[in-house]
Amino acid sequence: MRRLVIDFADRRPLWRVPDWVIGRIEAALPGEWEVRVVQAPADGAGDGALQASAEALEAVADAEVYFGFGVSPVLLRAGRRLRWVHTGTAGVATLLTPELVESDIAFTNSAGVHGPAVAETVIAMMLHFARGLDIAVRAQAEGRWHKEPFDRADAPIREIAGSRTGVAGYGGIGREVARRVVALGGSVIATRRRPSGQGPAEPGVEVLGPEGLDRLLETSDYVVLAAPETAQTRGLVGARELARMKRDAVLINVGRGSLVDEAALVDALASGRLRGAGLDVFATEPLPAGHPLWSLPNVLITPHVSAYTHRFWEREVALLEENLARYLDGRPLLNLVDKQAGY
Repeated sequence: MRRLVIDFADRRPLWRVPDWVIGRIEAALPGEWEVRVVQAPADGAGDGALQASAEALEAVADAEVYFGFGVSPVLLRAGRRLRWVHTGTAGVATLLTPELVESDIAFTNSAGVHGPAVAETVIAMMLHFARGLDIAVRAQAEGRWHKEPFDRADAPIREIAGSRTGVAGYGGIGREVARRVVALGGSVIATRRRPSGQGPAEPGVEVLGPEGLDRLLETSDYVVLAAPETAQTRGLVGARELARMKRDAVLINVGRGSLVDEAALVDALASGRLRGAGLDVFATEPLPAGHPLWSLPNVLITPHVSAYTHRFWEREVALLEENLARYLDGRPLLNLVDKQAGY
């Protein structure tokens, strides 16, 4: 029989695959297929694990398809008959090992599935600074009725409506951010590797190529980094780029920590060069104790949880069902990773 392996027993209860998802996957397969469900704990944090349990290695020995959080080299070596592997993560930078890149195995990810939750986190971070909630939270912690910052002529408050948001990385997450910004009355300028690719831009969105980053930085009230980690995006925003941003702009990073020069960002924030920063990802995770970012009053930190939601499996199983139908029919798969481009 042809075999599909499900290795989604994440150690974190929120991300552990529910039984109804397994039932949906089984129902999508014809009778000559068997489904093996790995019960050993998996790790879907970040890009997923680069290790595999003994149970998973045994299960993939005769498997054709593998669904899991990450794809390790040892798993690929054990699964000599694998033709398609899928990761429940959106990021794939650490998964693109020589074993995978040099193989002819189809590799898909969950880009877009995480988009709505991440985009809502971005909007929350924007509103945190737009409405002065950072000031209010600090005053509340001190037990103070502190209106003076809001009374000033140069009060650091604004509305999303009428503002401009720059989105570096107009992919699945970037599109979701743009839709929400436009719905709130803002405009969006975005960059992506191929401006004309992935269909037309949403109404109210201007899409440029990578060369448009400087204009994005110079004209945006909010700069959202939603690009994947690749050789081209590492260090995307350093001291030079931060200096080009508006003095009252907010930087939000939900891509990867490697996109930003953190030392340069600390300098820009500490000097008042920027209004603030909302950060969900960092160069080193967990963010080390004593790191300057912890103590800056104009920084909002979340511990790489922007994608967390109770609705992940609704979208993930829909993607898997569609791709199973495509695989069985010999049609192109959705979310096929370009192994050379890195996403």
